[in-house]
Amino acid sequence: MRRFAPLAAILLAAIAVPAVIAQPPASAPGAPDRSRVTAGTYAADPNHTMVVWKLDHLGFSNYTGIFGDVTGTLVLDPAKPAAAKVDVTIPIAKVTTASAGLTAHLLRPGKDGAKPDFFGPAPADARFVSTRVVLDDDGDEAKVTGDLTLNGITRPVTLDVDFHGAGAMGGKQTVGFEAEATIRRSDFGLGFGVPMVGDEVELEIHAAFEKQ
Repeated sequence: MRRFAPLAAILLAAIAVPAVIAQPPASAPGAPDRSRVTAGTYAADPNHTMVVWKLDHLGFSNYTGIFGDVTGTLVLDPAKPAAAKVDVTIPIAKVTTASAGLTAHLLRPGKDGAKPDFFGPAPADARFVSTRVVLDDDGDEAKVTGDLTLNGITRPVTLDVDFHGAGAMGGKQTVGFEAEATIRRSDFGLGFGVPMVGDEVELEIHAAFEKQ
């Protein structure tokens, strides 16, 4: 039996090595630590940036959907956070909901040549361009005001923004934020069904930006 001991040891070591390699990292690469943020121009990560929207339906429930594949830039300097600039584009044509019927209604043309109820079959992208950033006292939250262009109409919108985290991911410096805002769809020519279907739309934004 002794002559098999070295072979057994080698086999056990071979089994153990993959198990060690497969161990997950001790912590997530991002953390809510502002000292990790570095100055520069960042690009929106379209795979991890989304705009979730919600509005009331007949007083019984909420319609909810998502805009993904967001692109754009964030210019950020932690020494001058109030000077930050964000410019993002949201592809309205890629709207996603849990209901095929609702998604089709949002993107269908108007009947008999009339105006579509909502976005229509070939909607232009939406775009938000910041014009002002005001930070709170501890620097973790900010009100970001900018111009939102949606359905060909531009209106000022203010986002309540929270810093979520920063760090390195895949060799790239990454920062993340969460934001909330409320808009009136009738302000953007999308008032079909008001007041049976709510006019106020709650926006919940989850955004990640990678340094270029």
